[in-house]
Amino acid sequence: MADKLLSPAQLGSLTLRNHLAMAPMTRARSLANVPGPLVAEYYAQRATAGLIITEGTSPSANGLGYARIPGLFNEEQVAGWKLVTDAVHAQEGRIFVQFMHTGRVSHPLNMPEGTEMVAPSAIAAAGDMWTDQQQMQPQPTPRALTTAEVKALVQDFVQAAKLAIEAGFDGVELHAANGYLLEQFLNPHTNQRTDEYGGSLENRARFVLEVAEATAAAIGAERTGIRLSPWSTFNDMALYGDIDALYEHLATELQKLDLVYLHLINQQSPEVAAKCVATIDRLRTKFTNTLILCGEYDAEQAQAELQSGRADLVAFGRDYISNPDLAARFEQQAPLAKGDESTFYAPGPEGFHQGYTDYPALAEATTQA
Repeated sequence: MADKLLSPAQLGSLTLRNHLAMAPMTRARSLANVPGPLVAEYYAQRATAGLIITEGTSPSANGLGYARIPGLFNEEQVAGWKLVTDAVHAQEGRIFVQFMHTGRVSHPLNMPEGTEMVAPSAIAAAGDMWTDQQQMQPQPTPRALTTAEVKALVQDFVQAAKLAIEAGFDGVELHAANGYLLEQFLNPHTNQRTDEYGGSLENRARFVLEVAEATAAAIGAERTGIRLSPWSTFNDMALYGDIDALYEHLATELQKLDLVYLHLINQQSPEVAAKCVATIDRLRTKFTNTLILCGEYDAEQAQAELQSGRADLVAFGRDYISNPDLAARFEQQAPLAKGDESTFYAPGPEGFHQGYTDYPALAEATTQA
């Protein structure tokens, strides 16, 4: 049933043990924005994924919008992530770090002293943000970046990518999805700029493409991937008229840069599901390197996507939280454990490990039963 899903795969020059990717998922266990030994244990437990893509990790102090998320812009963070990459590589796993600058999806109470919320335009995101100090708080209005600051921010991503290689990562994924800073530039509802980074779809795509080009030039296109989410409204993102044209432009230009992969979120909401499938099929013709699809798949659905050629890898998210050995469970057609949603982003009463590193592997769960 899952023969291709569980067979070895190729990602650029990397050989992966299977066609499963572990999707990036915020877990909020990095105190002071530095990953520690517990984070290393968490990822090592899941190293039988063909490719691990880490939780969103900020390339800049200004991008630390959520409580307890990691960064990768100083030497302490490099050392923390080195614990993680060493642990994963010891299990013969492969791991990319995802760079997520939160932009306007933020709150100052979550950010280090001396930082500020920045975005393409001074437009607040609707909804509240969790803060450890005062719990849920409305998301404030960010400050709009100047043109010079946008260009400087490209170099923040470049420097973070270099630090990622120093920390031992196999590559980086640029998070241009789910309503965070890179996608905020793409969407005309969050980008109302009048300079070279706003207006036309080419201008709105400019920052994303500049970041991708500069990152690939710094560490190699074979180490650079990107995540996109056409038709998503997550984090107060609105739909707009030139979605297909914008993403076809992005896919075409990203292929010219020869990025190692394009990671697409296959939206499942009934209102846009059919439109998203059609968009993905068009992007598949524009981007011919590795394509990763993510979208609440089970093993059978993932196998179908791989067999049809619509995807080269399939990413699984929540199933990896509660099933660290997901590939083994698929291979043995064993039932999947359910995760405790109350500990997805916060520790349980027993500590930060609860709901994080205490989900047993199949063999251990069977013994306990």
